[in-house]
Amino acid sequence: MLSKVRSFGLHGIDGFDVCIETDISNGLPVLEVLGLPDAVNRESIKRVKSAVKNSGFYFSNKRITVNMAPADVKKEGPLYDLPIAIGILTASEQLSQDKVSEFAFIGELSLDGIIRPVKGIMPIIISALSKGCKKIVIPIENVQEASYIDGICSYGVASLKEAVSFLCGETIIEPIKIKPFPTSNARTTFENDFKYVKGQFTAKRALEIAAAGGHNILMIGPPGTGKTMLAKCLPSILPDMNVGEILETTKIHSVAGLLNSCDGIVGVRPFRSPHHTVSSVALTGGGANARPGEISLAHNGVLFLDELPEYPRNVLETLRQPLEDGKIVISRAANKVEYPADFMLVASMNPCPCGNLSSSIKECICTPSQIAKYLSRLSGPLMDRIDMHIEVDNVTYSDISSDETAECSSEIKKRVDAARKIQTERFSECNIYSNGNMNSRLLKTYCKLNKECNEMMEAAFDKLGFSARGYSRILKVARTIADLDGKENIEMKHIAEAIQYRSLDRRTGNE
Repeated sequence: MLSKVRSFGLHGIDGFDVCIETDISNGLPVLEVLGLPDAVNRESIKRVKSAVKNSGFYFSNKRITVNMAPADVKKEGPLYDLPIAIGILTASEQLSQDKVSEFAFIGELSLDGIIRPVKGIMPIIISALSKGCKKIVIPIENVQEASYIDGICSYGVASLKEAVSFLCGETIIEPIKIKPFPTSNARTTFENDFKYVKGQFTAKRALEIAAAGGHNILMIGPPGTGKTMLAKCLPSILPDMNVGEILETTKIHSVAGLLNSCDGIVGVRPFRSPHHTVSSVALTGGGANARPGEISLAHNGVLFLDELPEYPRNVLETLRQPLEDGKIVISRAANKVEYPADFMLVASMNPCPCGNLSSSIKECICTPSQIAKYLSRLSGPLMDRIDMHIEVDNVTYSDISSDETAECSSEIKKRVDAARKIQTERFSECNIYSNGNMNSRLLKTYCKLNKECNEMMEAAFDKLGFSARGYSRILKVARTIADLDGKENIEMKHIAEAIQYRSLDRRTGNE
């Protein structure tokens, strides 16, 4: 008998239809899987056979042929175990084809018939919904993730035996209850709060601007000045994610298998901090299954690179495309996947090999050639894509010993939220949320300069040798400063402050 069972596969963060066709015919007792299965799918033959037998069902001793259509698309992962088992039981007339046709099935089977959780349930269910699927059976451990998708009935099952009992009408399983998306940040307190940062008022001001406009920022200063602590405090002032951002971020983490099974959703902006020994594949994504890398896992959040020049040059250069386009395209011989990668890049570095070039308390022992060689590890095109370069100096003893409480993150966040609200209204029809993502057309529309501002920009452009991209970065930062100031138009003081946040350009220009 021939049976057909609906399932879904994953390509990047998008799902696609898979039809599991099962045919049982006379011949040697062989189970064969067709349709470009990967090694995991080929191993499913033995898993399914043991799961069917150990669940108390009859496993046919005839020839069983399983085809995973479409046959020209590679099938990856163990998520097809359950639909293959259901297909075999249907073809052997232990289940009704009419009843099975009402559902799609996803799940990995253990040898005793227990259904294990799989990666990527949320993007699969979203794709199933868009393709007209009304009911889907998933592992019970994935129900939290599925509970945020309305419009489709998802049923969580713990074992193959329970799934069969449900399909036969012997067991009643209610659809997963739908939860609303969180309307505000799931975390109200942060371990790293700006109130614990002594001094560093310029750096805190710069990070506030970066958070308000979604700008990339580089902190330059001697060791021990608090650059890492400042970066870790940044998530505490970032604006809450909207539903679209939550959904897209969760899909990426779901595909990567990093979701917390208790939460089932990413409710706060990610903060990723890979070590400087990270490979280009780990950073951008890829591998045999083209999985998302650190830059995609930081989507809608922060990617923090500590000691930036210590990262291999070829690794840093891979950041250029995602910083410009907000996405990363992973191309392999037989696979091409696109992942979102719209993140805030926050980086830190020493000004020289010994770290004391800009220190007010220690003397630099590096030669000019050593400093030049150190800075040359960072390419000009990469630096142009970083909106703000700020210098962070050592804090004084009076700052450290002061009992005065610094401004807390919650107060700074109020100003950031107000500025982001202005930007959300400004770009309501442009599919972007912050000044940092403005293109040339939007810059021309929303960053108009009066005569005095133009003269200041011209003088800075000529003296410091800004590139065209550097010029646009200054305009974006100035627009954000004006938003924080509640001004409709960019003024001279906004331009002047924005220019101060191009420290590497100023240093090069002065030389």
